[in-house]
Amino acid sequence: MKRTLAAALLTAALAASAAVPAAAAERTVPVQVDGAELETVNYLENGVTYVPLRALLDAFGGWELHWDSAKRQAAASSGAMRLTADPAADSITVNGIPYAGRVTVRGGRTYVPLRLTANLCGAGVAWDGTLGGAAVTSPEAEYDAEELYWLSRIISAESQGEPLEGQVAVGNVVLNRVASDEFPDTVRGVVFDLHDGVQFEPVSNGTVYLDPADSSVQAAKLALSGAEPVGACMYFYAPALSPGTWINANRTYYTTIGCHRFYL
Repeated sequence: MKRTLAAALLTAALAASAAVPAAAAERTVPVQVDGAELETVNYLENGVTYVPLRALLDAFGGWELHWDSAKRQAAASSGAMRLTADPAADSITVNGIPYAGRVTVRGGRTYVPLRLTANLCGAGVAWDGTLGGAAVTSPEAEYDAEELYWLSRIISAESQGEPLEGQVAVGNVVLNRVASDEFPDTVRGVVFDLHDGVQFEPVSNGTVYLDPADSSVQAAKLALSGAEPVGACMYFYAPALSPGTWINANRTYYTTIGCHRFYL
């Protein structure tokens, strides 16, 4: 599940910088970086998502940013990398090379096109249709942002009161399904799979959309790193909440952790 992000992403991204659902009018959208949503107002206009430059770079970490009053542009640096966002020229310049992209100042914040700016920094961007916004995987991230976002939330909604091992076990089951030909091949696809009805109760009651507990984020990272406390298990249920009739009749019992029983 680990993703390697390279500067080669930039060429493809520049050719498809508007590869998100087109919108006739501006609307606000969520943007998450490495599984955590930016606490800013972001907007989508004509298929392009715009975010405050400072919020994006702060989420990446390691950047220093200031407003150059003389040049009337935002200037940022990270190591040997220099980036400027110029509203007058509608351009993002990295190490002396300009790239066309609308730059605006709203409420004292410099807004830049998300995909262009993120890719110039070496980050990856994907449109998450379920979130209704963008998922950004930072340059140094060990985990894909969309996978971490939804895995941590389903773990939290299903088992945040369980010991860490039990939470990792729920993530283990979800990732086993991702790897199986019997289920969708993404974490989001597995969580929201409706092929044989809703697979996870938190999808029905909406708790999957709540912010995850810190322990659940940790559990998701452990699962994505390969931790497998329940091996090849593909199913689980809590006897206190469900009789598990179909699972008991059709699957092989493996173990119990906390309030959940796990099955192959």
